[in-house]
Amino acid sequence: MSPLTDAELVAGAAAGRAECLGELFDRHAGRMKALALRILRSPEEAEDVAQEVFIQAWQQASRFDADRGNVLAWLSIMTRSRSLDRWRRRSTRRETAVSDAHELEAPSEAGRGPSEWAARTALSDLPADQRRPLELAYWEGLSQSEIAARLGVPLGTIKTRMRIGLRRLREAL
Repeated sequence: MSPLTDAELVAGAAAGRAECLGELFDRHAGRMKALALRILRSPEEAEDVAQEVFIQAWQQASRFDADRGNVLAWLSIMTRSRSLDRWRRRSTRRETAVSDAHELEAPSEAGRGPSEWAARTALSDLPADQRRPLELAYWEGLSQSEIAARLGVPLGTIKTRMRIGLRRLREAL
């Protein structure tokens, strides 16, 4: 494994060093595929999204700003956005989703790294009214309007709870 940090690898990719992107892919492609799979419920589409994300990372590496967050968060946001876009396109074409029987199982404890444990711990420490909307958004891919409808809470309240919850997560991490 490379002694370079994720941020150093992104800087190397921005400088045109393909091996840096390769190392970044090796480190994080599995997580990005798992995230995409949770939203899309299709291994083939999840694979496509993960590849698209790393192409986007290569193209936009020079725009990465470590002051705004870490590389894993940057990649996760791109993955989530691309997955939701794909899911919404699929929904508008009235394609059916894969059966609930094929839902992604929780990753094994052995596969979780310290940063993931820190994030899960910080998330579990949030009050339920802040945690639940974040879980619905990130793990089920629901929009804020869909979350408000599902929980029977006004949209403005959901937006506020999510903003406060994200701020608390950022402070905890």
